Amino acid sequence: MTIKIAITNQKGGVGKTTTAVNLAAALSKAKRKVLLIDIDAQSNATSAAGISKNDCESLYEHFELKDKIDKYILDASGGYKIIPANPNLVATEKIIENTKEREKFFSKNLKLAKDYDYILVDCPPSLNLLTINAMEYCGSVLVPVQCEYYALEGLVTLKSTIEQLNDSRGLKIEIAAILRTMADWRNRLTREVSGQLEKHFKSKVLNTIIPRNVRLAEAPSYGQSIVDYDIKSIGGEAFLSLSGEFIRRFEHAKKKSA
Repeated sequence: MTIKIAITNQKGGVGKTTTAVNLAAALSKAKRKVLLIDIDAQSNATSAAGISKNDCESLYEHFELKDKIDKYILDASGGYKIIPANPNLVATEKIIENTKEREKFFSKNLKLAKDYDYILVDCPPSLNLLTINAMEYCGSVLVPVQCEYYALEGLVTLKSTIEQLNDSRGLKIEIAAILRTMADWRNRLTREVSGQLEKHFKSKVLNTIIPRNVRLAEAPSYGQSIVDYDIKSIGGEAFLSLSGEFIRRFEHAKKKSA
């Protein structure tokens, strides 16, 4: 059974794409078969995977042309597979708007092979129809949260929005995990926000914390993940730790429910 997770936070600049790309690569290093789907028209996850957004097709072309999904799945530099994004993705909302049960368009029209261990979806920094579809398609949401006040506020807003969608549309979306990112423990605010997250969201907060790290920031400019660019950096070690925590948390839970 494939573990599907939408990675989202409507606040930009919280390390969402960094999380998606490096988690995909780290899980691949752990011998997991991973597919990353980039549904952000900015295409940052696509670029970080070593693919030019101007030379690829995206889910927009798949839904528009109604052809086989396999032709859109490419090899990423990090050892995982990726369905890339391009600027045309913004037009996908127009396709979705003209259908019934708009929130379930992905579930009805995105037919992927079941032999992936993980399908990760990198969402745009907004709660648009693409993001809502990704959350409904996956059912589980990973929220990267920068350790600052406004990011915490954004998490509360996202939680409320998901609850409203579930109640009004009969969906079953849950925040499965919260990841603290861009942490600097010398900063008092980092420690305070981290404490608030642990207090209010308890078991949802992952133990792994992604630090601020120059090597982590450099890696995308080389079209590489941190575990390929500098696996021994503190950023590389953090994402290896995160992949291990993911395996323990999600795969063990899957075995128990089987």
